[in-house]
Amino acid sequence: MKVWFDCTAAAHPVVLRPVIERFRERGDEILVTARENGETVGNLERLGIPHLVVGEHGGAGKFGKAWALASRSTRLARPVWKYRPDLAVAHGSVDLAVLSRSFFIPSAQMQDYEFAGLQRKIAWKVARRVLVPDSIPVDRLVKAGAKEEKLVRFPGLKEDYYLADFEPDSSVLSAMGIDLQRILVIIRPPPETAAYHADNPLYEQVIDRLATAEGVTAVVIPRTPAQGERVRGRNSPNLIVPDRAVDAQSLIAFADLVVSAGGTMNREAVALGTPVYTTFAGKMGGVDEALITDGSLKLLESPGEFELVKRNDPTGPRNPRDPEILVEAMLGALG
Repeated sequence: MKVWFDCTAAAHPVVLRPVIERFRERGDEILVTARENGETVGNLERLGIPHLVVGEHGGAGKFGKAWALASRSTRLARPVWKYRPDLAVAHGSVDLAVLSRSFFIPSAQMQDYEFAGLQRKIAWKVARRVLVPDSIPVDRLVKAGAKEEKLVRFPGLKEDYYLADFEPDSSVLSAMGIDLQRILVIIRPPPETAAYHADNPLYEQVIDRLATAEGVTAVVIPRTPAQGERVRGRNSPNLIVPDRAVDAQSLIAFADLVVSAGGTMNREAVALGTPVYTTFAGKMGGVDEALITDGSLKLLESPGEFELVKRNDPTGPRNPRDPEILVEAMLGALG
């Protein structure tokens, strides 16, 4: 069988990596495509996943997104048609949805945020299977375009599956010159180019505090080059901005604190047992609502709320789950 995976955001290579490996172990042929968007291509390279790069992100505006979708889908059509996949898999790729509909390819889409508007509705309308955490209420998913008969609601977080075999790599610390005697904080900026992004002044206030805090090292993992340049422009010895895609999961595992405006990094911290605050300014999804309710994710309302202290508990996955559950659900798209 031939399976096509499309990675359109930085988290997708990490999320889909164990699934891709399982399909390869089954003897299936794999095609992975990607668009230039943040660390997407860098993470594919870091993980050693062969891939074809086609297109780039269209920016924050609706016109740019529409143009990028039309342009990239057109450019993807030739390699996908030539490959003739039996199954298409993604984590919210609209390009994959467009071509799956055009070429009658059965598709499965993963997702764990229900409020991204038209993007979700297109992907979910086309997909035969929609894989989501069971903490998202069904009525929200149906309203967002996923018919109930398509849903596969898996237990836990998606991070529990791709981090199931995770072992933190301390070499990422030495490569970046990080001293673990200092308090290590990992920061993820807001998704400024996402359709669901809202203004987030709290992020800048957090950076202001960390830039001058005593005994602190803060690694800022930007989504865009502009975000990275703004942090570098502060000229603070406390702030580190990687110049390439890094093993963010290992950084999180060794960190004393994570402060993130993005969903995936928040949930990676929860899955690895690292204290985490969210500064997400959009509409809170069902997964994060559940994590906030049980206390594993905290909502940050001011930059002075969190403590800058060392943690002593061990690192590693707290609730590992078998990715085979996801593979079987994806295969369900074949009927």
